[in-house]
Amino acid sequence: HIGTKCITGKCNLWILLLIGYTGSVGIATLSDSIIPFVGESLLNLPNKGIHIGFIEKWWLVNPLALAGIAVAYFKPSTKFPHYGHVLISTWASLFHFFMAMNQTLNLFSYIIIFFFLFLAVWIPCCVSDIVFPLLFVRQKQ
Repeated sequence: HIGTKCITGKCNLWILLLIGYTGSVGIATLSDSIIPFVGESLLNLPNKGIHIGFIEKWWLVNPLALAGIAVAYFKPSTKFPHYGHVLISTWASLFHFFMAMNQTLNLFSYIIIFFFLFLAVWIPCCVSDIVFPLLFVRQKQ
């Protein structure tokens, strides 16, 4: 179990970096950029763009991801409240839609945005909070 080994200082730092970076930046890119972009494309919004944060704002996203990984290394028992994680992800995905709009929306557009906002937050949050960690936990013998 990675967390137990990190408490005693015996976890593999390279594995922790790979899991931490992929689990945060990779899944956040899916949630906050790729899924909203698909929704923008289906709605044919005028200013659609994919906006990959770890490339466009590399100086902000990557150091913060590395800081989170450092916290996981030195204090792996910390927990960020789930509602905070979901709220930030919802804001990021919704702002992605707002950046693409310069028109009045109709009811159909609101329904599509809600659907893609739900997909952009629900699927990646469940993957990052439930599925992804379980991939790296070993069963006790």
